[in-house]
Amino acid sequence: MTPLRSTGIYLGRQVIALLEDVGALARLQGQVFRFTPQLFRSSRLFMEQMLEIGNRSLPLVFVVSIFSGAVTAVQASYQFQAWVPLVLLGSTVFRSVVIELGPVLTALVVGGRVSAAIAAEIGTMKVTEQVDALETLSIHPVRYLVLPRFWAGVIMLPVITVIADILAIMGAYVVALLTIPNMTSHLFLEGIRLQFYAHDVFSGLLKAVFFGAIMTMTGAVFGLRAQGGAEGVGQATMKAVVASCLLILVLDYFLATVLFQVIFE
Repeated sequence: MTPLRSTGIYLGRQVIALLEDVGALARLQGQVFRFTPQLFRSSRLFMEQMLEIGNRSLPLVFVVSIFSGAVTAVQASYQFQAWVPLVLLGSTVFRSVVIELGPVLTALVVGGRVSAAIAAEIGTMKVTEQVDALETLSIHPVRYLVLPRFWAGVIMLPVITVIADILAIMGAYVVALLTIPNMTSHLFLEGIRLQFYAHDVFSGLLKAVFFGAIMTMTGAVFGLRAQGGAEGVGQATMKAVVASCLLILVLDYFLATVLFQVIFE
């Protein structure tokens, strides 16, 4: 077999695997929407997942948000020097955080943690035949395992994003006052006031809703398809994290295009 032919076969298999993953994700998403009216039957699991995805992600979000806001202020002030008035520093930091840095960085950090946890948990249940046991008891695995996690992610990621936005702006505010000459509290806050638009905040939170759906669904779909014991669970977890991060970045581009070149143009 020639190298060219083997490369073509390898790429073809990868494309087929990608299409299979997309199809499985779409099918699982359809089942989640179909079972959504029954969410109240899993209210305890739903609350537990909200706690897991939300509260237990806060320490990580706190550190990432503070330092992302701080570095945004430092980089912006460096690029502004002698060219742009300092009053626009607050505007730049605020809009950068609420539109892009807040929702995207939060989704990547929390999504990696959450999608890995979901894939590992559901994957372990799959390879140990606990999922088959649920079906034997007439409990649909999607309703019991995926539905509470999906809606917990959709609800909690925007909440975490709001907290991340506030922390990032606070970090930028403190660093700007301590390290940038001639920067005052009035200048920073006035810059935020001048460029505060409700649709920027709305756009960031809308992104977070979609990102919350992605991070939970990727973990669930790869977890339910895990096979081959501990090695299979490890591979499913790795694939879930990679797919979650890639889909978040790809979807971020398309959402930004629709929101800022079509809706809020």
